[in-house]
Amino acid sequence: MDKFVERQEVLKLLNAPTPEERLANLAIVIGGEKEHPEVKPQYANNHIHTIYSFSPYSPTAAIYCARDEGLETAGIMDHDSIAGAEEFRKAGKIAGIGTTCGMECRADLSGTRMAGRKLNNPDQAGICYMAIHSVPASGFARLNEVFAPLREKRNERNRKMTENINRLMEPFGIVLDFDRDVIPISQYPNGGSITERHLLCALSQKILDKAGKEGCADFVEGKLGITLNEKTKERLSDPENPHLIYDLLGVMKAELVSKIYVPATEECIAFQDLVKLADEVGAILCYPYLGDVTDSVTGDKKAAKFEDDFLDELFEMLKEEGVHGVTYMPARNTKEQLTRLQKLCQEYGMTEISGEDVNSSRQSMICPQLEDPQFKHLVDATWKLIEREKDDVSDETIS
Repeated sequence: MDKFVERQEVLKLLNAPTPEERLANLAIVIGGEKEHPEVKPQYANNHIHTIYSFSPYSPTAAIYCARDEGLETAGIMDHDSIAGAEEFRKAGKIAGIGTTCGMECRADLSGTRMAGRKLNNPDQAGICYMAIHSVPASGFARLNEVFAPLREKRNERNRKMTENINRLMEPFGIVLDFDRDVIPISQYPNGGSITERHLLCALSQKILDKAGKEGCADFVEGKLGITLNEKTKERLSDPENPHLIYDLLGVMKAELVSKIYVPATEECIAFQDLVKLADEVGAILCYPYLGDVTDSVTGDKKAAKFEDDFLDELFEMLKEEGVHGVTYMPARNTKEQLTRLQKLCQEYGMTEISGEDVNSSRQSMICPQLEDPQFKHLVDATWKLIEREKDDVSDETIS
């Protein structure tokens, strides 16, 4: 059987409806292996999204894919949700993979020296993304308590953005229903979040239903007026492309978010409150460095300037406010950007954590740049995160 087809069959089992089924299936799949995947200890990834935000992978499936690609460690990182973390840890134990758990969210910079500035959020100034890394299991309930009402606030904005999508798509006879089309492709009923990607994924499916797989590229260019580069056009023109909906989603995110976006306000925690919350649950709060973008690796970000012009000032603010770490993705920045960033981390005593943002079936769990000696310490840092969380792992069955 073709390796890709075989993996898809396994993923059906590992994306079963409940955590209990998924974990049981993982034990069966691994127990039936004739040979184990080649181990690649030079790599690590601490930024894997799951179905609890947006991803083709359940927490169990994410662990399987990480192991299948040779990783000895894996880190969960969902938006506004820690709901997949317990399953992720249990799956890691079954698979013999070291796990580290976290979540990312947006924070309101009001009251800091970065108030009103555009940092790592392409969509809105004054609001930045933050990563809560290395959350002990004892902190899961508290994080859910804080973010559950914020997810509800986010859905109020999601509904408004759905209305904006419908106004934009009205000439083409495409209508999205938030309750019927968006909620069912999320884990919202189980503590997951709904993001812009869910809205645009639902839209992408409607476009495919309307134009057909073979007519997708023509619809995007001819009807929506979006110019595609040759690589993307080729992908969207291939009806056999197994990643088609994710490739289309990438185009929608790059081209349409600015047209449908509703500013986030009440759903974003105050920066100072987030620092206190991370300390309270025993996690490591990190600023996710984006850096000025030239050519987006994932194709969902346009070329733009972010923190590089005032990076020194940003580090001063992070230190002042009590942030203890910086996380970054070596594949997304230049050598010069990362050398400067690492120097500042050392000067300000910031923990360095890495991870490649995985939320599409096309993406690999592995960042090849970690083979560079410049980034070896990021793998060592991952094992330190795993060690600090290890004593907190529960063996109890998920209820």
